[in-house]
Amino acid sequence: MIKAEWFYWLVGAVFLAMAAQMAVDRSNPKRLGSAAFWGLLGGCFFYSSWVVEKKAPAEPLGVAVLAMVCLGGFQLTGRGVPNTTTPEQRTATAARLGSKLFVPALTIPLVAVVCASAVKHWHIGGEPVLEEGSETILGLGFGAIAGLLVAMVVVRERRPSVPLHAGRSLLESMGWALLLPQLLAVLGSIFQVAGVGTQVGKITEQLLPDGQKYIAVAVYCVGMALFTIIMGNAFAAFPVMTAAIGWPVLIQQMHGDPPVVLAVGMLAGFCGTLVTPMAANFNLVPAALLELKDQYGPIKAQIPTAGALLVCNIAIISLFAF
Repeated sequence: MIKAEWFYWLVGAVFLAMAAQMAVDRSNPKRLGSAAFWGLLGGCFFYSSWVVEKKAPAEPLGVAVLAMVCLGGFQLTGRGVPNTTTPEQRTATAARLGSKLFVPALTIPLVAVVCASAVKHWHIGGEPVLEEGSETILGLGFGAIAGLLVAMVVVRERRPSVPLHAGRSLLESMGWALLLPQLLAVLGSIFQVAGVGTQVGKITEQLLPDGQKYIAVAVYCVGMALFTIIMGNAFAAFPVMTAAIGWPVLIQQMHGDPPVVLAVGMLAGFCGTLVTPMAANFNLVPAALLELKDQYGPIKAQIPTAGALLVCNIAIISLFAF
């Protein structure tokens, strides 16, 4: 049986290999800080397996996260000069390959769907081929490997070190912001366990006039957007605001339709995603990858769309949930 954990180890090994490359890259003035940051991340993928099996304490993982926060927060990570092709060579290659460039990208979801829908039913000796409950994540892992192999065939590249160097260059371009969504999602879980949603709900019930469902809808949607702006992730804001207003007020008290309230409420959260630098994977990372002069340019361009969508989401819940 193929376990999902094996792919986590593979991801950790890739991070460790890239950290080793960074440590010897003298074109990066902060090479040791960069190597330490990504090396700690790669090591966590292996150590966490022992923590899950209760063979090792969890505290070192927390220390590693704090060390990574210090390395990123004090700007001890940097970027080297990538050892890659020139812009002219890439333009010529793109013109030669044309639409074939999309084949590796399309391979990933195709393999993932096949694994999640067909391979999940395969058994060998009574054992499932893929670990039960992890078929989708395993499919994504197989898809990534297949996409890499297809890409090397398409561009006629035989050296495995080339994609590793290219991946390291992307990793250095994105920097510590790459980990921000995962950390913020964990923060949302901590807020929910700490009872933040319950306390927000008590305050809201005291402030909201009885029976004013349209005001409650507006508070829920605007609250989702604001919490997402603060936390950077609609999935982190959703449990807090739904426990505070969505479920107890709109659904239980006012008998709103749960699918409409919850699904459109999540969309209201994504309006906040469009206008916050905390949503690094949507706003800051693309700006860094595209080397835009204005790092906050995507956010400025998305503000009008976010405002219009938020108004539409409030109207949709008001019209169709009651």
